[in-house]
Amino acid sequence: MAETAFLKLPQRVYLGKGLLDDLGAFLKTRKNTNVLLFTDEGLLKAGLVQPLKDYLEENKIQYHIEAEIKPEPSYVQVDELFQKVSKFEFSTIIAIGGGSVMDAAKLISLLLHTKISVKDLINNPTKAQKHCATVFIPTTAGTGSEATINAIVSIPEKQVKFGIVSEAMLPDLVLLDVNNVKNLPKAILASSAIDALSHCIECFTAKNATIMSNGVALLGAKLIFKNVIQAYQNPSDIKAREALQLGAFYGGVAITASGTNIVHALSYPLGGKFHIAHGVANAILFKAGMETNKPAIKNRLAILCDNIWPEEGSKTTDEKADFVIDKIAQVVKDTEIPTDLRKFGVKNSDLNFLTNSALEQKRLLSHNMKKLSRADVLNVYKSVM
Repeated sequence: MAETAFLKLPQRVYLGKGLLDDLGAFLKTRKNTNVLLFTDEGLLKAGLVQPLKDYLEENKIQYHIEAEIKPEPSYVQVDELFQKVSKFEFSTIIAIGGGSVMDAAKLISLLLHTKISVKDLINNPTKAQKHCATVFIPTTAGTGSEATINAIVSIPEKQVKFGIVSEAMLPDLVLLDVNNVKNLPKAILASSAIDALSHCIECFTAKNATIMSNGVALLGAKLIFKNVIQAYQNPSDIKAREALQLGAFYGGVAITASGTNIVHALSYPLGGKFHIAHGVANAILFKAGMETNKPAIKNRLAILCDNIWPEEGSKTTDEKADFVIDKIAQVVKDTEIPTDLRKFGVKNSDLNFLTNSALEQKRLLSHNMKKLSRADVLNVYKSVM
């Protein structure tokens, strides 16, 4: 475990219902309150953005809506979007949506008033400086983007995803409003919750985990394990959905402190080449990744077991580790996420590309407790074919 412990957090975080007055209080501290309202077409059509629009209009706050965000966008698409929105005058970005919306908003906050591009940030993230305030309002309970210093984009020419990392991307305000996830479709709830769970467990078992990152990772994992099936099977259970929302936030905090590893490293090529949704790709790889890592992380998995399921305390370390891995597999099964890569068009002939591409995710794999061989990575992919 790393000797130095730290947490990097958004400046303000609110959890509850109907948090627009807290947004208003924040905007009053801004000299220029012109807002770029960042979202996507699906949320506009679903009416989730309407209360926010009404609030801005009632309080005579000028805003411009941008809703052309693509799911899991490429760096080219974000650059094109920036060229469009840079024509408008704004000092605050309010991003309401999932991880793609928030990640794109982070990047635009860095590009504003500069001549750099997203590709420049891919090549050299130290160029990142924040040029406007950011407010994040997540509408899924999973990505944790509202708490991280990461923004994920795809690189089409390499058929892979890439994480740009900079502390400049931490938001100024986060509103975890359960009203925004109460009608979340079951399939999206499932994949985003499994994504959040992978954040928590990968961070808890990471090489550079600390006592502080472990604390939030444990909290997040417990909230998700104890509530995900209830939230999935009983959509009206708002308390369970609120627990997932908070668990996802804790997972994001844990990422910022320690970082994900095997599951995310292997999922990026699946998203980049086959366009498998990020949470689904993580769910497919989750069990196999933990089994591969087990020799190096079984003690930490046992600690996780003791904290979440103390009634299993009589088990051996190996048995506790297996218990956690079995719980992961059961959650994926109970939330009906497909776990066979062949269903997504992946063929045996693709395994060489996937393995090579995953091994290039050096930043993520540097966090992994076990040093992964090419055979290790290849076997994970083979196990889910």
